[in-house]
Amino acid sequence: MKPFSKPAKGIAMSALVSLASTSALAATFVYVSNAEDGDIGAYSMQADGALKALARVQAAKAVMPMAVSPSRRFLYAASRSKPYTVHVYSIDSGSGALKPVSTAPLAESFPYISLDRNGRFLFGASYGGHLVSVNAVGGDGRVLPQPLQVITVGRNAHSIRVDATNRFVYVPNLGTDQIFQFAFDEKSGRLASNTPAVLQMKPLTGPRHFIFSPDNKFVYLLSELLATVTTLSLDDRTGLLSEVSSASALPPDSKL
Repeated sequence: MKPFSKPAKGIAMSALVSLASTSALAATFVYVSNAEDGDIGAYSMQADGALKALARVQAAKAVMPMAVSPSRRFLYAASRSKPYTVHVYSIDSGSGALKPVSTAPLAESFPYISLDRNGRFLFGASYGGHLVSVNAVGGDGRVLPQPLQVITVGRNAHSIRVDATNRFVYVPNLGTDQIFQFAFDEKSGRLASNTPAVLQMKPLTGPRHFIFSPDNKFVYLLSELLATVTTLSLDDRTGLLSEVSSASALPPDSKL
């Protein structure tokens, strides 16, 4: 993956769920959440790509999704075991070390969390709860305990992200083959349904994760059930998505 083009750069990946943060001095740090051990491992990436283990910090059982603040000062990690909790850590820009800052309750078990472009609000998407939530984030990085909103969406909400303008939020729902489209108020942190509220995809598409193009004109969406990557056009005025094309990610000889 390619780092963001800001002085303090970062990468968020989702597999076992890891996150890399690069400082202005070009040091790259990688963070891996360890669900069974209930902790987060920190690593320093060497010039040849090898990872050098640093310290591990405690979180909680089933700690999985993570997100880094736009300022690269804080790491957020959500635990999917009860009580559902978000753990906040400060990131030392020189050493990459994590220091616990706070914990706060979450509305549900979230397989995906992200922040708005200003780092003032934390979004969560719940696969089992079929909902999304918004929590305010203080200037000190702490997540406020009471969610501003909890909104029911389609079945199996899989991810949630805001576009580059910080005005529109999207939520793919694997179980109902839909993408929920929201307008986002960056001052209040509230989501409102766009019109139309949902982009309906073909049956059994299974929309899961997505990214925005660097110019914010397109969305690239991964289908879990069909193994396709769908290109969607993003209208920068209305925030609405429309399907442009779809390409298979399966090798020609695959029998899946």
